[in-house]
Amino acid sequence: MKKSTRLTLVIVTILFVLGMIFYPFIRRYFSAEKGNETQVLMRGVPGQGRGDKDLNINAQILKHKNLNDVFRSIGSLIPDEEVDLSFETSGKITNIYFKEGSLVKKGDLLAKVNDSPLQAELKKLQAQIPLAEDRVYRQKALLEKDAVSKETYEQVTTELEKLNADIELMKARIDQTELRAPFEGEIGLRQVSEGTYASPSTIIAKLTKIIPLKIEFSINEKNASEIVPGTSLSFKVENDLNTHQASVYAVESKVDMKTRTLKARAIYPNSNGRLQPGRSAIIEINLNEIKNALTVPSEAIIAEMGRDIAYVYKSGKAQQVELKKGLRTASEVQILQGVSPGDTLIVTGVMQIRDGMPVKIDHFID
Repeated sequence: MKKSTRLTLVIVTILFVLGMIFYPFIRRYFSAEKGNETQVLMRGVPGQGRGDKDLNINAQILKHKNLNDVFRSIGSLIPDEEVDLSFETSGKITNIYFKEGSLVKKGDLLAKVNDSPLQAELKKLQAQIPLAEDRVYRQKALLEKDAVSKETYEQVTTELEKLNADIELMKARIDQTELRAPFEGEIGLRQVSEGTYASPSTIIAKLTKIIPLKIEFSINEKNASEIVPGTSLSFKVENDLNTHQASVYAVESKVDMKTRTLKARAIYPNSNGRLQPGRSAIIEINLNEIKNALTVPSEAIIAEMGRDIAYVYKSGKAQQVELKKGLRTASEVQILQGVSPGDTLIVTGVMQIRDGMPVKIDHFID
């Protein structure tokens, strides 16, 4: 190896060793310079460095007001009565008298199956009545003269009674060939045509009574003792701005083991028949009203280590207070202790606030 080559290798080795020794100091120097530049740049950014601003928050001035304990639930509108119409006997449908979608009254004849054989049998039985009555008349006259025994008279009397019973039975069978409305209501779409052979399992149409309507909903265990027959409720249905009034008329006697709820039903007059069964209903029941209650929004309260705290605005700073809660609704909580009317309660940003932290009110909430 040449002398110049060896010299070059020695110099490179020395430089490499020196670089490894001084590398941490060089890196630390450039990092410090970069940090200084960053601090200079961040001085002009709001909320950074020494130029920090107070936290902007929304607040509410507390005052007394009436607090309603409202029970809310989703229910369903169901018919007052509903039945699938069918014949009690089998036979070919000879007539259909109703119009689909029409209102019918209780007892209206809706359809009929062929009763010709039964009518013929009825006439045959009715034709035997005069002869049977004449026999009874003659046997009675003879009995009064002691010309026949009492047993003979009772025999012809029994035959007449049996004949009358057969006639009544035949009339009942003829009645079974007629389909009549069991109650007043609106009849749906028919499922058969004239000429169809129908049996008791054949559904002819559906009859629904929609005046009044029932509202079925569930009650949780907590409110089971507060919602009883006679309790008033209000409800709304989709695409209807009106609020409707109904009254609870029955509550199930047993709590459902799976849902831990009770089913309840209310009655709604539906006098104009405008609401239809099957629709969902948003139900509200006012359980209790507390006069002059002091309430705060639910989002303003923080649960911390087994206690409930909130923050009030005092002289530009957030002051922590411990609360004692009362009744809770969907959006508000009654406060029994910890704040007073006139206090300025901090409503937003509560998760970022610490006791004594400077804050600035951006907006007051009504």
